Amino acid sequence: MKLRLLLAFSIFSVALSAQSYDLVLKGGHVMDPKNNVNGVMDVAIAGGKIAQVAANIPASQAQKVVDVRGLYVTPGLVDMHVHVYASTGQRGAYSGDLSLYPDGYTFRSGVTTAVDLGSSGWRNFPDFKEKVIDRAKTRIFAMLNIVGHGMGGGAIEQNTQDMDPEATAKVAKQYPDVIVGIKTAHYQRPEWIAVDSAVAAGKLANLPVVIDFGRPWPERSYVKLVTEHLRPGDMSTHMYSTASMPLVDDNGKVLPALLEARKRGVKFDVGHGGGSFVWFLAVPAIKAGWTPDSISTDLHVGSMNAGMKDMPTTMSKILNLGVPLYDVIRMSTMNPAMQIHRPEYGHLSVGAGADVTVLRLDKGQFGFQDARAARFVGTQKLACELTVRDGRIVWDLNGRAGEDWEKFYSDPAHRRLPPRPGAPVAKPSGQ
Repeated sequence: MKLRLLLAFSIFSVALSAQSYDLVLKGGHVMDPKNNVNGVMDVAIAGGKIAQVAANIPASQAQKVVDVRGLYVTPGLVDMHVHVYASTGQRGAYSGDLSLYPDGYTFRSGVTTAVDLGSSGWRNFPDFKEKVIDRAKTRIFAMLNIVGHGMGGGAIEQNTQDMDPEATAKVAKQYPDVIVGIKTAHYQRPEWIAVDSAVAAGKLANLPVVIDFGRPWPERSYVKLVTEHLRPGDMSTHMYSTASMPLVDDNGKVLPALLEARKRGVKFDVGHGGGSFVWFLAVPAIKAGWTPDSISTDLHVGSMNAGMKDMPTTMSKILNLGVPLYDVIRMSTMNPAMQIHRPEYGHLSVGAGADVTVLRLDKGQFGFQDARAARFVGTQKLACELTVRDGRIVWDLNGRAGEDWEKFYSDPAHRRLPPRPGAPVAKPSGQ
């Protein structure tokens, strides 16, 4: 009897040791631009890290295998423009009711890392961190608004007395693991004070700056912004909005000033939002080669149910305008991670945190709206099938990781009522 038990235990131990991976995503088309990977491979995950990316990883080596044949496997998407400071109850403000709690909108869209772009400033960032960032399952970074009270709307965002580079930089340095940049947004007057104050804070904190340009003036033009005021590594968001027009000349050529700004190192971000992406600019600009450095949603209550919808829809728009899928993935993973100086994200390198997105690419006829509800008909549309965050499946649209229900419930243990969350676990008798 003892010999049988010993033999059974030995067989179990060998089988367990052979299962060196927690999860293998099998047979998908892997696109990992940072590592120049573009082909059918398996992705193995162990201990919350990428363990191997290779062809034909044996299924016997994994505790769980998910068949992703016919799908695209990419690094977890990085959305570098969202608004998620939703906890204040402030009406009509991105530092309040116009923001969204992140987890209900990120994972289902394939986004594992997001950057709140200036919803809070140096005065209210600690509140934002405690109430949202520290509680979210999504990895959230933040850029501080140059306005101390953040994006409170109206006069709050026009208050030049609350634009304090020194105080902004001081708070940024206090939270280096979370704060990745400085932002200014929505400034309506013709002076450069908002932009220049943000850049001054960026210099003091050694961080990049993102500009939502607001209203242009003859003396405060978009061309002057990107050629004279932004530094290499600084970013212009809403690159296909009317605030940035024109982008091409009468001959359909990209304006030389924009090309020079990009050559100098200025980055350009989509930032779709509820009012900042229009077909009449995006179509000719992309046709002329003026493509994004990064694709982002500008997620908030005014964009999620309008033309923007989500990250895969925004990516699909760029795809349908002729940008290859591999480049669209690069613009949604590696590039934004590099732009926020977080090179450890946005790729599937062995040893990296296992943030993975599995996308389905549908072919047919699909309508896409811009920020003014104008419709463009495309032939390709991305959808998120599966999202993995730190090695754990957090979104599974079609239950691909699940077991067939009849087989699952053939085990009587699975028919029992599960314990209540937080209920004490009964100790075995004798303890």
